[in-house]
Amino acid sequence: MFELTAHLSDVTTLDPKQFLGIPLALVGAVLLAFGAQYQSRGLNKVERIVGQSAGAGLSLKHIVSLLKRPSWVIGTSFLGLAVVFQIASLSLSPIIIVQPIGVVGLVITSILNSRLSGVKLDKRVKSSIGLAVAGIVIFVTIAAFTTSDSVVTDGKLIVILVAFACVLAAALLLFLLFRHSGIALIYIVGAGVLYGFVATFAKVVLGRLQQGEFEWLTWTCVAALLVGALLGMVFVQNAYSSGPPDLVVAGLTVIDPIVAVLIGIIVLGEAAGAPLWAVIGFVLSGALAVTGVLGLAKYHPQTGSSALEQAVEPNTD
Repeated sequence: MFELTAHLSDVTTLDPKQFLGIPLALVGAVLLAFGAQYQSRGLNKVERIVGQSAGAGLSLKHIVSLLKRPSWVIGTSFLGLAVVFQIASLSLSPIIIVQPIGVVGLVITSILNSRLSGVKLDKRVKSSIGLAVAGIVIFVTIAAFTTSDSVVTDGKLIVILVAFACVLAAALLLFLLFRHSGIALIYIVGAGVLYGFVATFAKVVLGRLQQGEFEWLTWTCVAALLVGALLGMVFVQNAYSSGPPDLVVAGLTVIDPIVAVLIGIIVLGEAAGAPLWAVIGFVLSGALAVTGVLGLAKYHPQTGSSALEQAVEPNTD
């Protein structure tokens, strides 16, 4: 046992106990998949009951009805547990490793949605899912052996908070401009970016607690985390109305980690010691994952037409 621990220490920058964050992240991904499926079913039922689509934004009728739908409540509970497991994984491992593991939820959601909706996924959709998963698996494998946790300084916190303020303003503007268009891709990208910051703030707050530093900057991060999570949830609910749950999960499990990883690399310095080949690997595997998500948006049978085409030609119905 001691020899194995010593060997792991030689080949990776992580403490062996930090690998415990990986199985926790996997459990969170499974809960995310089931939560997304139940929430999507609940919202679709509510839309039929209310007789009004939520694609242009959730009304008070939608919200009240959602709280009465068992499927939506169960889905929300699963997502809440997924957040708990995600936070636990972040407390043990660098964000650059555990955040991308959520893409496992994409595979589970795709299988669940296909079986429950009776919609068969063709080779192009399956290939797109395979590309997204392969890209993330390669990314995490490289990160596991080239990254490490770093001290969260006040300067790093301020940079993240300023970046989040800009993202929040842009997200609110996009929501106001396109809330009547029902374009799933806009909601998915917006939610993914917001949740990427939410994961980062969770990691930052945990890091500050471990460092014994909990002052006004940390409290500001807590407030930003709550605001980002709330707005992200609104975007996700609107995305369910405009696209299938596996497309929504695909966007979240790729865009979310890409944003979080970029912050981890650029601001937190988690990949400061990574060699050039690892950096190139990050770029190529990330591009592979994004290509998979765009392919899923384009070819998924439940989108009717390309989500990208919809972004160019908004729905006028």
